Amino acid sequence: MSMTIKKGDNVVVIAGKEKGKSGKVTDVSPKDNKVLVDGINIVTKHQKARKQDEKSQIVKKNAPVEASNLMVVCPACGKATRVAHNIIDGKKVRVCKKCSASLDKEFAKAVKKEAKKVAKAETAPKAEKKPAAATTKTATQKSKKSTSAKTEA
Repeated sequence: MSMTIKKGDNVVVIAGKEKGKSGKVTDVSPKDNKVLVDGINIVTKHQKARKQDEKSQIVKKNAPVEASNLMVVCPACGKATRVAHNIIDGKKVRVCKKCSASLDKEFAKAVKKEAKKVAKAETAPKAEKKPAAATTKTATQKSKKSTSAKTEA
């Protein structure tokens, strides 16, 4: 089974002692189905001095979290979401279930370009209506000039 979480994603914990916390994924282990998240599941390790000039110390580090306890946070809508897969330019891309935005950075630009093209196609008929509105503005400006000329006389 492939993982829907990748290195660099922002995730939120949905189960366990760290529930509700969020962080950035630093490492992914697909074989174990575990993920390292920055600032989540911090454990303390007592490290013994191995040489005479070293000091014993207590080290805090991140422990792996089960991937099923995490949800990806969509960068577009900012909500925790399940991950869908779409094919864009012949590649399988991860997509937000809530807003259909791409979760993969290299394809986010392609999705934005497509959205702009659609928006331009929708605004093209509106652009034809604007010159008509511009003629009405000139008519109102002419009426204002004529009223100002009458008040001066």
